Amino acid sequence: MIKVAKFGGSSLSNGEQFAKVKNIIDRDPDRRMVVVSAPGRRSAEDNKVTDLLYLVKAHIKYDVSYDSIFEIIEQRYMDIRSECHLTLDLDREFEIIRDKLDKQISMDYLASRGEFLNAKLMAEYLGYQFVDAADLISFQYNGEVDMDKTEENFKEIFEVYNRIVMPGFYGSLPNGEIKVFSRGGSDVSGAIAAASLDADVYENWTDVSGILMVDPHIVDNPKSIARVTYAELRELSYMGAAVLHEDTVFPVRAKDIPLNIRNTNEPDNPGTIIRESFGAASPEESHRFITGITGKRDFSLIKIAKGNIGDNLNTLRKVIDICEQYDIPISQIPSGVDSFSIVTPTAKLEHRKYDVLSAIKRECGVDAEIDQGISIIAIVGRQMAYKTGISGKIFGALGVNKVNIRIIEQCADEINIMIGVFNDDFEKAIRVLYESFAK
Repeated sequence: MIKVAKFGGSSLSNGEQFAKVKNIIDRDPDRRMVVVSAPGRRSAEDNKVTDLLYLVKAHIKYDVSYDSIFEIIEQRYMDIRSECHLTLDLDREFEIIRDKLDKQISMDYLASRGEFLNAKLMAEYLGYQFVDAADLISFQYNGEVDMDKTEENFKEIFEVYNRIVMPGFYGSLPNGEIKVFSRGGSDVSGAIAAASLDADVYENWTDVSGILMVDPHIVDNPKSIARVTYAELRELSYMGAAVLHEDTVFPVRAKDIPLNIRNTNEPDNPGTIIRESFGAASPEESHRFITGITGKRDFSLIKIAKGNIGDNLNTLRKVIDICEQYDIPISQIPSGVDSFSIVTPTAKLEHRKYDVLSAIKRECGVDAEIDQGISIIAIVGRQMAYKTGISGKIFGALGVNKVNIRIIEQCADEINIMIGVFNDDFEKAIRVLYESFAK
């Protein structure tokens, strides 16, 4: 059995956290592939190492001294080495980096050094083999991962070493240059490693015990989700739940590899299991039927009304074309017999709304108006399709609590009901839904 274990920055912020990771790895010999992030914050006032590396690059660009920042970065790793009683020659490692610190240095290279150094320390600490991600994850020049080449790299190296620590967040282009993922990309690195090795489980270790049913900034101590499908996770992530990097699920989903979200600080907690599908619902899932509740503020409605507009697809087509022309993303299209609306993030519309309205009037021959200050809330659950009266119960609970519903929509596979409310009612609506259905 092969388990790929990825540890986030909060799990690797200092020597104490390193010791927790070692304990987790030592407890299970199947955890043979370890992927690490750069050190995260040790406290609310602290800085992530990756943020500091980006700041160094900014100082170089504007000819401002970066010495004090770089010294902070150096000290972070020196402290971890000392606390874990390691011997890695960090002076030499930092000398190599310093020699490249000029205006020509690649931002991707500099940003990747946070993971690179942390992986070297962790490999020594665990007694595992360090393998550079640049030798494993292959990018094409268009920025996409060459999965065939990457899988070949992983399988070849695993025939030589079967206990490996790899830095997350980056790989290399065909010419050998470092290429990073977007921020949070170490999650993707771990998923790619799991898929390439046909792992039995991909464990993503962080600072929460799985995925929470609702934002803990809105509801105190919400329950965690024991099991969630990839389809549910996509809906929750799309509507604002800060779960994983959005590209994480694709490599492991394609091979139906279970993804387990775990807490480094509570290693005995089973966390959340994510996979394509599950068998029969557990008693708790059948009783609760809602997997999670999430949402986003600040949407606008572009409202178009005209008699029998539902019979004239040309109007809808033209409005969609106008949105594309002005780079207006479409989140939803609620419709009726004589009207439809385009739901879009207000920030994307705000500075071009008059141009959009004029274009709709000119090209479609209809007037349009815009309502702002709307929040979209998603109620997600694979069990909802098998329960009668769910929508009525949701609307009833909100109505009793005097939350006005502006939009109602359900996705085709019936795992997601989306409602629009006024921004002022956003947090209240989520609390009402959680208290009514999630407990």
